[in-house]
Amino acid sequence: MDSNLKGAKPVMPELAKLDATAQAELVRKGELTALELVEAGISRIEQVNPQVNAVVEKFYDRAREAAKGKLPEGPFTGVPNLVKDLDNLKGTRATSGSRFLAQNISPETDPIIAGKEKSGFVMVGKSNTPEFGLLGTTESLLLGSCNNPWNVAHSPGGSSGGAAAAVASGMVPVAHATDGGGSIRIPASCCGVFGLKPSRGRIYLGERQLPGDIGFQHCVSRSVRDSATLLSLTELTGKEAVLPPVGRVEGPGKKRLRIAFGTMDYKGREPAPDVKAALEDVAQLCADLGHEIVPARNRIDGAAFEDAFLAAWASGPAELVALVKQMGLDPEAVLEPWTVGLAELFNSKPAGTLEKSLAHFAKVTAQTEAFMADYDVWLTPVLASAPPKTGEQAPTVPFDTLYERVFNYVTYTPLHNVVGTPAMSVPLSWNKAGLPIGSQFAAQPGQEKVLLELAFELEQARPWADKYPPVFAG
Repeated sequence: MDSNLKGAKPVMPELAKLDATAQAELVRKGELTALELVEAGISRIEQVNPQVNAVVEKFYDRAREAAKGKLPEGPFTGVPNLVKDLDNLKGTRATSGSRFLAQNISPETDPIIAGKEKSGFVMVGKSNTPEFGLLGTTESLLLGSCNNPWNVAHSPGGSSGGAAAAVASGMVPVAHATDGGGSIRIPASCCGVFGLKPSRGRIYLGERQLPGDIGFQHCVSRSVRDSATLLSLTELTGKEAVLPPVGRVEGPGKKRLRIAFGTMDYKGREPAPDVKAALEDVAQLCADLGHEIVPARNRIDGAAFEDAFLAAWASGPAELVALVKQMGLDPEAVLEPWTVGLAELFNSKPAGTLEKSLAHFAKVTAQTEAFMADYDVWLTPVLASAPPKTGEQAPTVPFDTLYERVFNYVTYTPLHNVVGTPAMSVPLSWNKAGLPIGSQFAAQPGQEKVLLELAFELEQARPWADKYPPVFAG
């Protein structure tokens, strides 16, 4: 594939299989130039994106110019990366997956993206996302469905579905991702890649924030070390730090952990049999590695939490619909049915609903922190099932049906957004149909080091780097 690039000397056929750290090392050693690395990434995107639709905006010329110039010296110099299309890169289109913003151009670059560029990454395009990141699948009416590289008839998850599909299919080794209710961990689970949601306050996100500060940003990656290295480069340090810095985590820890384990969700429901079996197998793997597995369940009021989370989640669409109407536009003409339905649901609630929901967040946070105080790590499923087929959770599904499907499927991840705990999806399992099933590990706020050291250990014990989906650029 890459050897056919015009003007570029041949590069190894295995380049798509290398993580970002290894790709950048080729530049540092002089074996490839940054431009050749970027050109190879562009070639991979062009090869497999037609089957996946993970990359929805391409700025190749901008990337080439950046690669020709003096890039920042860092651990990722010259490595191609993608910006999720919920975020801004100055001068490029930023649609948030919505027809309402189809022609929107970013006037500035968001802080998290600027931080990634400072670490040496070269942004080559935008990754697919559902409208305003509001679903756990990636099937917007504007950008089209993103397909799972493991089976293109299935969803790659969401809302960072394009990012995870691009990494899983070898287009790029790491991609920017965001998480407001599981949007890093869900697609990481669906696509068989690694995804860490950091603690609240770990990374500066700018002035924009979701109600309850439930929004987070980081990346999805093929390797643990790429995620760990990037976190060390983008976390707040010095006087700006809200938490003690994690620093550079480079391998497994020696401490044996006390791990709470349960497969029931916050309403007492069990996941699909293949998910339950996968998680029990992962718990046994942890036990075999010497960790203590303790059956446990955080007994929050699941119904009350779901109502509170939904109110916070739907408050944004309600504001959006009001803005669209103020502009003299028909919401149903420029927004998706799911977005409009969320707005209508929120507007049907009594005054003070959001404030009441945020107060419930505080209650749930205290309860969860008390539960987790007895453990180093908490292991649960990421999702209630393996990746669903495309269309089952599309934004055009009748609202009540879609609501039930979404909140039965995405049931393990939102709590960690509310509490602010770090949580990761680790790709340790595949079902009989060949679809990935991630395992979610969470730790107490500020304890990313504990998670990353465990992730390094699991990566060594059950390597996933040599597992490639049927759609792969290699």
